[in-house]
Amino acid sequence: MWEARDKAAKTTGSQDPTTWMDYGPVWMRRDYWESLCHRWATEPWQERSQVAKHNRVAHLEKNVHTSGSVSYATHSKKLRHELERAPTFRKLFDQTHKQKGTDDYVSESARTIAETYDRTMADRYVEGTPQPDLDSEA
Repeated sequence: MWEARDKAAKTTGSQDPTTWMDYGPVWMRRDYWESLCHRWATEPWQERSQVAKHNRVAHLEKNVHTSGSVSYATHSKKLRHELERAPTFRKLFDQTHKQKGTDDYVSESARTIAETYDRTMADRYVEGTPQPDLDSEA
């Protein structure tokens, strides 16, 4: 959807969503696209968009992931296939929060989350006892 909006903005040379109505993606019904354009042009939407842009710039460390737009479910399915079993939360977290080809986390926040989760799991489960793939309380 972002690509469709970006293409329409570039084609029209305008950031005004009401000018994009004739430039919707071929895979979407025209009436749906037009209703989205009208919604994107509303003041509440524009205000939320500006706040989100500001937050992304202000908190760069929170916006660095290695998986792009690939969903959690897709990563999980791919890892399941590679490992021939369901991946643990930690394995999946590392795949999506470490820089490719290194052992470095994308942010200090990601490192802290991983370390805290490991400590909590170690405290909750005695060595040798089975651990769940995900302990949401941890």
